[in-house]
Amino acid sequence: MTPKLTSSALIHATLRRRIVSVDLKPGSILIEKELADEFGVSRTPVREALQRLAEEHLVDILPRSGTYVSRIDLRAVREALVIRQALERVSVREAAARATAREIAQLRRILREQRAVKTDLLAFHETDEQLHATIADIAGHPALWRVVRREKAPVDRFRILALPLPGRADRLIEQHTAVVNAIAAHDPDAADTAMQSHLRDVLPGFEALAILHPEFFAVSPGCSPPTPPRQTRTEASRAAR
Repeated sequence: MTPKLTSSALIHATLRRRIVSVDLKPGSILIEKELADEFGVSRTPVREALQRLAEEHLVDILPRSGTYVSRIDLRAVREALVIRQALERVSVREAAARATAREIAQLRRILREQRAVKTDLLAFHETDEQLHATIADIAGHPALWRVVRREKAPVDRFRILALPLPGRADRLIEQHTAVVNAIAAHDPDAADTAMQSHLRDVLPGFEALAILHPEFFAVSPGCSPPTPPRQTRTEASRAAR
């Protein structure tokens, strides 16, 4: 049975999904009172959720100014990828060593679903998450994926923006297939190599994507967040939804 989310966790999950899916764009203001009214709670769980989002590099909390959806920072992306690679290499090696026929069939089912939804960006992203989470489960280390998911938040918006690029979805499916085939062959070394190749494919397109969508990216790696644009309360309320 899935445990019921606390108010803070529910608000965090909802806002995180809106930010990662780029429904909420950089510079969008998040007003505690309006969010509290939307979710029917006090400001305390809203404040807690916003603090978690700040720790994930998804919002900037600026004293005496407000809370704004952050831009994507290359430094945060690189750090997240280092953490992700270290943990997912452990997961994929263990999964290759112990995967059962039933678990391999489950991975192949997810791959089929991913191929079927490759033109739906959010559905494709969800199947991607499901595949990696399942690998961690097969490895016997589901907590590793929970850590990875928390740390890779800066990468997720980048990946959503990159998916429409020509050939991007097909290349990801090919990489996932290589990972699953190595697991099915019970070959930890091949699985490790395939996973590394897959994860290394994120950064090469960063600069090109920053040119296409400059409003989503920090001016330079490691820079302070840009001054957010001023918004009317009407615009702020619309952005929060």
